Amino acid sequence: MSHLGKADLVFIQPGAKVNSIYYCDEVLAKGLLPVVRHLSGNDFTFQQDGAPSHWSKHTVPYLKANVPNFVQPSNWPPNSPDLNPVNYSIWGALQQLVYRRKIRDLEHLKEVLQDCWTMISQDLVDTAIDQFSKRLTLVIRAQGGHIEHQLN
Repeated sequence: MSHLGKADLVFIQPGAKVNSIYYCDEVLAKGLLPVVRHLSGNDFTFQQDGAPSHWSKHTVPYLKANVPNFVQPSNWPPNSPDLNPVNYSIWGALQQLVYRRKIRDLEHLKEVLQDCWTMISQDLVDTAIDQFSKRLTLVIRAQGGHIEHQLN
């Protein structure tokens, strides 16, 4: 997600092991990166969290070769839900929308997730992204500690 829009949801195939090969080939190459390029051309910065498939010996060179501006793992913020807009804002909003529906089966859950994802407004995304700088300052002040109690 960005100020330019949201990528589509990417669903992992049932039973798939999300290693770096699967992540690069299925999630990035076929899922996220085409949408990001559609939204922004090649004018974007790509940053991830600390999931093992994100910083593997395969993924980092893949991103260096395929993404114009990739934030190196050594420059990633701590793996903190306080610093990930998806974690501190978007997943909760999506969860509230999904929980209003009665889910029949896995395929219906995917349909509901996609429908609810489209309901997440760009204003909510923008607000979440715009909170990042304030949150980063608070995490630094808290020496890496959690900050939820400091937010108003």
